[in-house]
Amino acid sequence: MNEVQGSTMLLNGNHAVAWAAKLARPQVVPVYPITPQTPILEQITEFHAQGEMDAQILTPESEHSVLAACIPASLAGARVFTATASQGLLLMHEVLHYASGARAPIVMANVNRTVASPWAFWPDQTDSLAQRDTGWIQFYSESPQESLDTVLQAFRIAERVRLPVMVSHDAFYVSHSLEPVHVPPQQLVDRYLPPYLPAQRLDTEAASSWGNVVTQAMYCRHRQAMEEAMASALEVAQEADRAWGELTGRTYGLVERYRCDGARIVVVALGSMCGTAREAIDALRAQGVPAGLLKLRMLRPLPLRALQRALWGVPHVLVLDRDHSPGLGGILHQELRSALYGLDTPPQLHGVLAGVGGVNVPPQRICELVRNALRTVPADESTWG
Repeated sequence: MNEVQGSTMLLNGNHAVAWAAKLARPQVVPVYPITPQTPILEQITEFHAQGEMDAQILTPESEHSVLAACIPASLAGARVFTATASQGLLLMHEVLHYASGARAPIVMANVNRTVASPWAFWPDQTDSLAQRDTGWIQFYSESPQESLDTVLQAFRIAERVRLPVMVSHDAFYVSHSLEPVHVPPQQLVDRYLPPYLPAQRLDTEAASSWGNVVTQAMYCRHRQAMEEAMASALEVAQEADRAWGELTGRTYGLVERYRCDGARIVVVALGSMCGTAREAIDALRAQGVPAGLLKLRMLRPLPLRALQRALWGVPHVLVLDRDHSPGLGGILHQELRSALYGLDTPPQLHGVLAGVGGVNVPPQRICELVRNALRTVPADESTWG
């Protein structure tokens, strides 16, 4: 790899994440294989076997134990990375709360996959969206390049606000798709991401404890401090993105507007669906339909002000959910309803469950959903697309 410029490689999303993990110089990497995350583990262990990655690679017996190993390593002052998917993430659920409560700046890549039962392996974001209240910062990436860049940004964000960060990308559409990816040189990443040296850590020379039983008031103050850290993550994430852009020329923002100027309807989506939606927006614009796309990259903390500014004055918003919350419908649909509530002239909000379970949603179908939204009154609940 060129020490100054880096190099461009043909990588899938999972291998791009593994390269990001290597460049971040984590000291401890507990991980357990699960389809379709396994190539991340395979590539990391290959780096390690070749002597290219100086880290302790741990392979505990389950994902629950993986995260249970991540937390003490992080509290002892190590930079920690892990990866999982679907049922593995669900098995971690209890320990996700422990990690955020411990203010452990762990970075985890999650490959969005259907949750059982029935058993399936296709792209679906229900697994990570079901963890939105665990206190983890959440990013969703659209491409292998964005996954690599976001994992590196995630370490900088996590270690500044002292909260764990989850970076998710869709199974197969991103995890196994090959694209040219620019891999930055190690010395550039070292400038961007200096060694992790927390002021407070578990140390035998400075005795302290963690996890004691606390009073109601102490617990409440602790949760308030977590909320303040979440709020600060919005600004820290923007700073991390700007700094990365200065070094590489690549920035993403918290939200991305695509052809939204003068739009009568704006499509909102997460992850790989945004790439397909861009094709649909271009087709609609060519046919004279003033449509745009708003890509939401950060879901927790939810960038309320950015969403409100981006959608102010837009008559119609179509939310595409590749997830399903039984009894609620589309999770992103309801997040947008909350974010836009109270605006003087809120848009008509149409929620569609599109791509649930990995069902393919081609550009032509998105065009149909846009046209349908423009001629119908939105329902309060999400509809099946």
